[in-house]
Amino acid sequence: MSSPDPLLFAVESRAREEGFELAPAQRAVLGQMARALAGGAARGVYVYGPPGRGKSWLADALFAALPDGRATRVHFHGFFDDLHRRIQTHRSEPDATTRALDDVIGGSRAVFFDELHVHDPGDARLLTRLLERIAERGCTLVATSNYAPRDLLPDPVWHHLFVPGIALLEAHLDVVRLDGAVDYRTRESDHTSGFRAGVWSTASPPVALTAPKRLSVRDRVFTVTSAAERSMIATFVQLCDSPVTPAEYRHWSAVYRHWTLTDVPPLDEVGPAAQQRFMNLIDVLVDADVRLDVHSAVDLEAFLSRAAGRPDALRMASRLRLLRHG
Repeated sequence: MSSPDPLLFAVESRAREEGFELAPAQRAVLGQMARALAGGAARGVYVYGPPGRGKSWLADALFAALPDGRATRVHFHGFFDDLHRRIQTHRSEPDATTRALDDVIGGSRAVFFDELHVHDPGDARLLTRLLERIAERGCTLVATSNYAPRDLLPDPVWHHLFVPGIALLEAHLDVVRLDGAVDYRTRESDHTSGFRAGVWSTASPPVALTAPKRLSVRDRVFTVTSAAERSMIATFVQLCDSPVTPAEYRHWSAVYRHWTLTDVPPLDEVGPAAQQRFMNLIDVLVDADVRLDVHSAVDLEAFLSRAAGRPDALRMASRLRLLRHG
């Protein structure tokens, strides 16, 4: 493709079909992304900024406009889930991690990595290896994040582990900030389907009419309040204050398209691990566009106020405000 114009036209047409026009700042970022992809250059684009400014929408729309097989899209949680499974598949082979990374990237010349954030030192090592492999293969990376590269893995105890990854991002990608006063997620009025159809409520949760359900994912077994057909009901303790991983959330998001989460406490009343699992759960359900009804002892704004000190709290707040307030 010799010019980015067809890509720009496709993305801007999609925006008009969805009832809006791109803001000037969004159009400028889109142009930079499209030029990187259209030119076939290995140098990519890293777009960061506050939640809800259109980073993921632009990346998704641009990805959809590319010919099939030209690019691979990965989401933060999905990447680590897929990578760990593929490493197990190649565990008896030399350099299993490299083989697993090549499986994830496939034959694509471009990789879209959505919601890039790093808080775990183990994730930092694997993500650095991904960035090395993308550079080795000459692929173009388009990444979105709420964090500037140097702010990734912000814990000062572990930050040094991702310094090589930060260096790769800054060496191979143009870093662009997408900002603005408007959180565009909050302007959406359609609450008829998917995650936006959900409700945050302080009312009593529905009474389960069946016995607790035992769900299995691979060789792990979990108990939830109930699960039938395409709906699941579970407590906060069952899904977030127990050792459940994003891999399980992803598996269930494909099976159950309506989730009800009950007995959700203020986030500052539970430990850091439960807090992070709740945030992971919201990330996965938004990405899968699954309806979520939340029943909590506090209203949404009080919940968000008490969670404000957590890493990724701004992204979580932007997403939870998509829910109707019951």
